[in-house]
Amino acid sequence: MTAPAQAQSLSRLLARRARALRFDRLPSEAVAEVKVAFLDLLSCAYESLDLAPSRSAIKLAAQGQGHAAIIGTDFQVPPGDAAFANAVLSHGLVREDMHTGSVSHLGVVIFPALLALTREKKLSGRDFVLAAVCGYETGAAVGRAVMDRETVRRFRPTGVTGPLGAALGGSILRSLSEDAMVSALGLAANTTAGFNEWPASGADDMFFHAGFAARNAVTCVELAEAGAHASEHALDGASGLFAALGRQDRAAEVRAFLEGQPLEIMSVYHKPAPACNYAQTACQVARGLFAEDGVRASDIEAIAVRVSAAALNYPGCNATGPFERVLQAKMSIRYCVAATLLRGAIEEANYRMLKDPEVLRLIGITSLEEGPEFTRAYPGKQGTEVIVKLRDGRTVPKHMEDLVPATETEIRIRFRAACSNVLGADRAGEIERAVDRIERMEDVSGLEALLGGQHGG
Repeated sequence: MTAPAQAQSLSRLLARRARALRFDRLPSEAVAEVKVAFLDLLSCAYESLDLAPSRSAIKLAAQGQGHAAIIGTDFQVPPGDAAFANAVLSHGLVREDMHTGSVSHLGVVIFPALLALTREKKLSGRDFVLAAVCGYETGAAVGRAVMDRETVRRFRPTGVTGPLGAALGGSILRSLSEDAMVSALGLAANTTAGFNEWPASGADDMFFHAGFAARNAVTCVELAEAGAHASEHALDGASGLFAALGRQDRAAEVRAFLEGQPLEIMSVYHKPAPACNYAQTACQVARGLFAEDGVRASDIEAIAVRVSAAALNYPGCNATGPFERVLQAKMSIRYCVAATLLRGAIEEANYRMLKDPEVLRLIGITSLEEGPEFTRAYPGKQGTEVIVKLRDGRTVPKHMEDLVPATETEIRIRFRAACSNVLGADRAGEIERAVDRIERMEDVSGLEALLGGQHGG
């Protein structure tokens, strides 16, 4: 008697649907978003070159010799090492793109992996764009299904969703067969990692989660291309990824590549503030209190911040200090609000005041609590209310129902500034023009070569 046939695996379902998608069927808005997301990632990478995690990643990657570029440097290294370093660079400012439904920063893994995979074969810009869309679709859809409040308290979402999205995207880029794509996803499932212990001390783990994910994704694609065979049910099996996270029943909830459903990349937004996703709206409300209501830090007697339960409970977001490292401050909603109220601006400089007496005073008089209406609206919207009590007895409330993402114009401005500071204005213009016509490029490796310190790599 033969055993009953096992149901189609989630890995095969994702691979089959992704292979059926064609560039010509992509909405023009999705193609445009790939370009904007890529430029935003590059702006972060160029601006992060001198940060300590970036220096560590570059030093490690530069030990190898190859043909893949590390963004903003002269180093040519093996593909996996380039993916690792570029992902760490891209994550350095904590100002990366955000997919709220999966609680993931997918671009910082997908783009470095795809760039690394362009060097060994002639691949078109259309292939690159399609691969990026498929990568976002996969990582985001898996994350929507598995990343609930309890899961994200322990596991870093990007460390789980990133390798899967980048491996699927890399498989599309390299035109792998369906079976090979299934193996790439199975291998990637085995590499998912990242624990959310780092926020308490502001440790560097977070930056390297993206590096590990990108390097692992490249390795998984290359192994599958070389004939490695992975478990068909590494995602949804009894001992697969969903089961390991205690969420096996949710594997059936992954809804990717469905006809009539907007592509997940269209749910990505770009951060206005170089801080945690859950602090974005709070920063904007605090800036509004300063600019529109004339509130000054010296006049404040008490502050109440109301946020969603997701924001309140994410590791590090409710931190009160002491703040010894910049990353602790970037995660803390209390710190973000205090620094913005003091400076009236949302800038990287806000996170260089860890010992400022007035920032510390404001943090000490701040309460953080759940706003049930914001919890109900999440993740579709990320609302926040900040209520300040002034010394003269007045109370000034201000709220936003959702954050206002960085606009394309703002993204291009910060790209030009960051890239020009490293490579000069001429090269920055050349890169921006190349990204804008990426779908017309016959060999996208030419773009990858532009990103390093030497033209042509």
